[in-house]
Amino acid sequence: MAEVSKSTQDIINYIVACVSEFADRYNLSRVDAYIFLRDYKGLEYLQKFYYVEHLCSFDETVDALTIICKKHGGSVS
Repeated sequence: MAEVSKSTQDIINYIVACVSEFADRYNLSRVDAYIFLRDYKGLEYLQKFYYVEHLCSFDETVDALTIICKKHGGSVS
């Protein structure tokens, strides 16, 4: 199996942490949070804007994910 670069591993770790924070805020399982973020473009957003978002707090990032997902038809409360 090929080795994963340090920067790629950092991005993966960050996305995993964001999924966990999103799940905690909305009382979702980690799997349900992942599926929701995948389906409503949240994961795509995290990948595309990692270099900006990782400088924000997790609260700010979850707020941004909530907005992105709502724009793509997702609804959480």
